[in-house]
Amino acid sequence: MYAASREASARSREALRAALTGSDSVAATTGSELFAVVAVLDEQRSLRVALADVSVPGSARAELSERVFGGKVSPATQAVLTTAVAQDWSRTADLVDTLVLLGQEALLASAADSGKLGTVEDELFRLGRIIDDSPELEQALSDRAKPAQAKRDLIARLLNGKASDITVALAEQAVARQKTSIGDAFDALSDLAAARREQVVAHVQSAIDLTQEQRDRLAGSLQRIYGKAVAVHVEVEPSLLSGLVVRVGDDVIDGSAIGRLERLRRELA
Repeated sequence: MYAASREASARSREALRAALTGSDSVAATTGSELFAVVAVLDEQRSLRVALADVSVPGSARAELSERVFGGKVSPATQAVLTTAVAQDWSRTADLVDTLVLLGQEALLASAADSGKLGTVEDELFRLGRIIDDSPELEQALSDRAKPAQAKRDLIARLLNGKASDITVALAEQAVARQKTSIGDAFDALSDLAAARREQVVAHVQSAIDLTQEQRDRLAGSLQRIYGKAVAVHVEVEPSLLSGLVVRVGDDVIDGSAIGRLERLRRELA
């Protein structure tokens, strides 16, 4: 984002924090309604352009949002939306992308309030791995010719009875409005959940599955390195032969057998 959009996004997030008072149901409703607003803006180009038009005073854009969505969303959602559209955005897309992020953060706030944030984080990570391991499923969810509702229905059927309502809502929105690979989208959501718990995420590839004791020891070692709590997500990758590959942000620690062999090959070349 350019500077104007970064400032607008920061103010919009402040409005969200102010609006999310009371029970976890307020946050859940706000998140779901922000996703619904985004769906309308995605379908109506003229409306989303008008709401981000910096040649029009912010107060007029706020009035427009109230005329369009007033009475159709909760007061908390309207307050966030009114603040967001009143800001000056560098690009129309930045406004819409920020509303998506605010919806995600509201739903994760609801999960935190109800004590389910860790569960949602784990479910999102595991869902990303399931999709990565199923080329047919990934293709079906990535098909740009397939209607968004069809993708929502597919992911809802996949998760029916197997995931929390918040995970389902986040997943449906992610597949309906895909901008990156599906696996990356779920990893980003899982990272967002971990960040809310003030943790960093370690994406670990292991030749074999790790026991809980091994995961705890690895988390402890990484916590000493990074100075904060670490959520360890493990993906089994037999092609590594043995050992681990650990990715934390841009840092990669390759202790796998295949990694050591590759380094030896380069040294001998």
